[in-house]
Amino acid sequence: AAALQRLREVFDIEELPPDVLPRKKPPQFMVDLFNKVADANGITRAPGLLQGDVVRSFEDRVHVDQHHFYFDIGAMEKGEQVLKAEFRVFKLKMTHVSRRSDVKHFCKVEVYELLESGSKPQKKHLIASRLLSLYTGGWEVFNVTQTVSKWVGNSSSNHGFFISTTHVFNSKIEHNLVKFAKSQSTSQESRNALLVLFTNSNKQRSPSFVPSSTSKFARILDYELPVHLLRPRAAPVTSAKSQVTACHRRELYVDFHAIGWSGWIIYPNGYNAFYCRGSCLFPLGESLNATNHATVQSIVHTLKLSQDVSTPCCVPDELKSLNLLYFDDKENVVLKTYKDMVATKCGCH
Repeated sequence: AAALQRLREVFDIEELPPDVLPRKKPPQFMVDLFNKVADANGITRAPGLLQGDVVRSFEDRVHVDQHHFYFDIGAMEKGEQVLKAEFRVFKLKMTHVSRRSDVKHFCKVEVYELLESGSKPQKKHLIASRLLSLYTGGWEVFNVTQTVSKWVGNSSSNHGFFISTTHVFNSKIEHNLVKFAKSQSTSQESRNALLVLFTNSNKQRSPSFVPSSTSKFARILDYELPVHLLRPRAAPVTSAKSQVTACHRRELYVDFHAIGWSGWIIYPNGYNAFYCRGSCLFPLGESLNATNHATVQSIVHTLKLSQDVSTPCCVPDELKSLNLLYFDDKENVVLKTYKDMVATKCGCH
């Protein structure tokens, strides 16, 4: 139990979310975003693909009013900084509007921040407007960073968004002719409106979890978790001449199903953390990626110039980030990047 608690600390999970898979499906936008920034194992494809280290998606909670959209952003963590906020709505295709040449084929769409609550709020503030074709459907994305940043600082000011559309038809102004997808129908679930926040967690990892001469995360995985939860590969066979294996990287697969986390982690199913093991005896070859300090230390140890000096340590020499796509405890879908989670090279340090 203590080991799993410490693993939760590494993944910054205070309370384990409830199992919602496969009952609930994640928004396709979040799945596509995960595939853009990470490979099938969750390893970051390249640095800088994501703005910030956390992407939170919130689904519309208003199911009655066709023009009112509300998002509960209470899952935001203390100190989390909003870098960008996108209001994403799916415009439904119009089918019954006349295509005569004297009819304007565009409508004006305006997005407002509601300044009061209630069934028919009157006070609102214009955030964005644009012209849209009446006959095309698809996702529309509005930048609402300034508004959402205010909501994060003062949650009571969040009353949601209001969308209005106007269209000139036969010299008459028609309001709200255009419809946007809502979540009443299960067939439209993937089209439900989203508020997507790109943020920086601004969390400093505690010193105990910073990779050091012995990686804390590797120790948790290798020694503290029950052996059936992890799948390390067998060590290389050593020759009869030498019972000592040089510093090298070994596979260590973390299986989220075995740990009991597969009910809320969407992707990946698990990942290979790898870990480093082996000796750093003199002479240290180029393949051991030894630092100058480690080389000197190995010489001093070999010459027995000091009894207190041990051999250098075999540790991760290069680490990559891991990305998780998961449901939080309020069933919002989150994409989070965790630094220094996968050992890609080992060396003597």
